[in-house]
Order: sequence, then structure tokens, then C-alpha cells
Amino acid sequence: MRKVSLFISALAISASACAQQNSTAVKYGKLITAEDAKKHLSILASDEFEGRETGKPGAEKAANYIAAEFKRLGLQAPVNGSYFFNVPLTQNSLTVSKFTVNRQAFENWKDFYLAGSYPDKTINTNDVVFIGYGTADELAGTDITGKVVLWINEDKPEEGKKTNTSYRMSNARMAILQAIQEKNPAAVMAANPGVSAIMKRFGGSAPEARLTIKDPNEKSNDLAPVFNVDDTVADALVKSSGKTYNELKTAAATAKQTQTIKTSTNIAYTTEMKDVKAVDVVGFMPGSDTKLKDEVLVFSAHYDHIGLNTRPGATDKVNNGADDDGSGTTGILEIARAFSQAKKDGHGPRRSILFLGNVGEEKGLLGSKYYTDHPLYPLANTITDLNIDMIGRVGEEYLNSPDSANYVYPIGSAMLSSDLHKIGEDANNTYTHLKLDYKYDDINDPNRFYYRSDHYNFARYGVPIIFYFNGVHADYHQPGDEVSKINFPLLAKRAQLVFYTGWELANRDKRPVVDGKN
Repeated sequence: MRKVSLFISALAISASACAQQNSTAVKYGKLITAEDAKKHLSILASDEFEGRETGKPGAEKAANYIAAEFKRLGLQAPVNGSYFFNVPLTQNSLTVSKFTVNRQAFENWKDFYLAGSYPDKTINTNDVVFIGYGTADELAGTDITGKVVLWINEDKPEEGKKTNTSYRMSNARMAILQAIQEKNPAAVMAANPGVSAIMKRFGGSAPEARLTIKDPNEKSNDLAPVFNVDDTVADALVKSSGKTYNELKTAAATAKQTQTIKTSTNIAYTTEMKDVKAVDVVGFMPGSDTKLKDEVLVFSAHYDHIGLNTRPGATDKVNNGADDDGSGTTGILEIARAFSQAKKDGHGPRRSILFLGNVGEEKGLLGSKYYTDHPLYPLANTITDLNIDMIGRVGEEYLNSPDSANYVYPIGSAMLSSDLHKIGEDANNTYTHLKLDYKYDDINDPNRFYYRSDHYNFARYGVPIIFYFNGVHADYHQPGDEVSKINFPLLAKRAQLVFYTGWELANRDKRPVVDGKN
């Protein structure tokens, strides 16, 4: 009987401690409010910040604002007394000076587009090899070395399955492209009808020059350039076959159509490079537990956006990026405030916390890539990254839903750690009661959201992550992404979920076990 009595007493003590811990978490979680969020976001997403484009004055203003907030909250400046973690970037301006097919001239970003950076090169060929969907069967026995290749950049139709025809490559198409490039063609013409809409969106003008991380040891890109073409250019490439591109595509869906077509192509391109100033903004809170303080929890969000609207005839000149990702940056500042107050009151986290404002996300996850390649704190000691990218709006799929003001998409929570997934679920069940929609929590999701924000650079190193997301909407990457359209109570509630999940991660006895693979 005594053993039973002691067991019951232990349970009661444990339950009491848990309730006290929950009560403390709620006290500080309530400091994350719609009113405070609006104050931050109204500044970060104002016209004064000019869309916060990486390498431009607006991004520098945003970085200074975030650093000032970190200082005001009492966070440590971990880069030799600075909140700025330099990210060395290079601007690569690609110019296609010539692109002709059978002497017919086409123009970059009007008839096709080539993005990225490649060593200066001139390509002159007399043949184009049509390889259909580029499957192993279609490539087998076909010599494409030094040739211009025309490839259908769509998933090959399969009976009974929905076909992904988006210009955005699926994992399967990425693998196909890699197999094509391994055969050393001179150039790949990736044909997709959606290319026309992309070029129209940019008004026929090339977007801002591409940024890359400056690496003196990096080898030049020797892969074949991938030209994104629509049906018009594709038709010109296959004209001498006597068939249209769509006729060849239709036939390729059911039978191998690989063939060499007599077509002359003349292409020339060059890349000019110059250095660009950019910084991640970092604030550090040391842990209070001597045994756990060397372990680090990261809260991340990117503060950059896509800058000024340069489209011809535009009346709204600023892409304010209130949701993308002013909302996430605001969420990080609110979470930092809650933890800072807890620390001042003697309830600081047992583990250390790094608040990470990433630059260059819109340019290819550059700030987070550089941080994870050159971490301030060892990634082996980094227990989780909780990444916030767009939490201030209602996505298109929830516009008419009864859950429109009470949901979030968590992505990646179970990819690497079943522990982390349960921690996230428990935090929501205990505190926020949002609808957790796992629709996009799939590495094979055609939208590829798992790969499209800063958390992924932690995940590629085996660090467990959760990515919080509200879904896309009509104003995604448009000038209409304004502060006036933000649902601040919903933003605050989603940020509270991230805080409560982080509170548990920072204070629990054991870090999440890594038991999954990307």
C-alpha cells in the first residue's frame, strides 16, 4: 500500500509541476499580441523600406530595425559584439546577346528565359535532339554530347494519375534533368506552356540580377544551361521535322519519339559579377541550465522581400511583403519579447535560443544557407529550427472555410523527428487549438514548400524543423501584399503556437530524437 501511495504522490507532484509550467508559459505567451505585431509590421512593410530587397537600402533599413529591437530586448550580440552576421554575396548579371533558330532571332525574357550564372560561352550547332519527356528509355542509346536538346518539362502522363504540367520541376523532373546534364549536352531547351505566363509577369524584362554566395573555392558552373522556352520557340526548333512541337509531345506520351532534327542554333551569353552587401540579423539568449545551455534552439524568419515594382505602367511601386515575410519577422520579434520578459522575471529558457533574421531567402535561401554552412553555434548542438514564413493572411484554400481564422500549415515536423511532431501537436492541443493542416507536409508535394524556405537549410544538415505557413493567396509576390490585409489576431495566435512549441523545446529534459530522413 505504501508503494502505491508514494506512486500517487509522485504523480500529483508531477502534475502540479506540469500545470505550473503551463501557467508560466501562458503568462508569457499572452505578451504576443495583435497590437504589438501591428506596430512592428507597419514599419517593416512600409513604403519607406522599399520592399526590403536583398542588397538594397530597404533591406539594410529592415536589418537595422531588427537589430535595434534585439538590443532593446537585451539579447546578446553574438558576432564579436554585433547583431550582423555578414553574408558575402555576388550579383551575377547574365546577358544573352544572341539566340537564333534557323536565323530567326529570339530575345531573353520575351521569347524564352535563361536564369542563373554560367561561364561566358558561344554555342553553334546544326542539330537539335528531341528527347520527349527525357525518361531513361528515351535517353537510352541517344548521343546528346555537345548537342542542343529539346525536353518536355512536364511529368509524363500516366493512366489514372493526375499529370503535373507546372513549369516548376517535380522531384522526378529534377532527377531527369540531372540525367540529361550528365550526358554533357551544349544546352537544354526545357519546354513548358507556363513559361509564357512567367515572362508576362515580368513584363518582358529580366528580373533583378541573380545573387549567389561568394565562394573563392567554388568551381564554375559547367552544367549545360537550361533555357525555359514556350511552344513558340519549341515550334521553331522542330519546324524542319514537318511536325509541330505539340504533335511531337502528344506522340511522346505513348511512344518513344527521340529524334535528331536538322536545325541551326546560334547562342551567346556572358555573366558579369560584382559584390553585394548583405547580413543575417542574429540575437542570442544564453540558457540558464549549465547542462543544457550548450544546446541551441533557433527561431528563424526571412526579413527580405522582392523590392520595388518595376513593371511598366505600375501605379503601386512597392512590393511591401507584409505577409511574405514581414509577418514571420514580426512573429520572431514578438516571440523574442516574450522570452526576454520571461528571462527578466527569472524564467529564462534552460537551453540557449538564437533568433535568426535571414537575408536573401527570396534569392535562393542564401542567408540561411550561409549560416548553416558557417554556423555561429555547432549544428550538432542545434536541437530544432522553428521557421516562420507567412503567418499573417488567410490562404486561398481557406477563404470560404469555417476555419479561415484558426488554422496553419505546419510543414516538416515529422520529416526528421517524431518527437518534434508530437511536441508541436501537444503545444497546440494545450494552448492554441489551431487546426493543423498537414496538406503540404510532403516531400513530393508539387509545390515543393518543404524546400522553399529557410528551414530546409537546417534540415539538409539533419536538424529537425517545423515550417509554419498560411498558404499562398492572390497577393503572393504582388504589390497588394499590404499591411492593411493582415489578420493580426490570427498572426498573433500562430506566433503563440510557435512560442509555446519553442518553450517546451527550450525547457524539456531531452532534445528531440532524430529518427527520420529527408
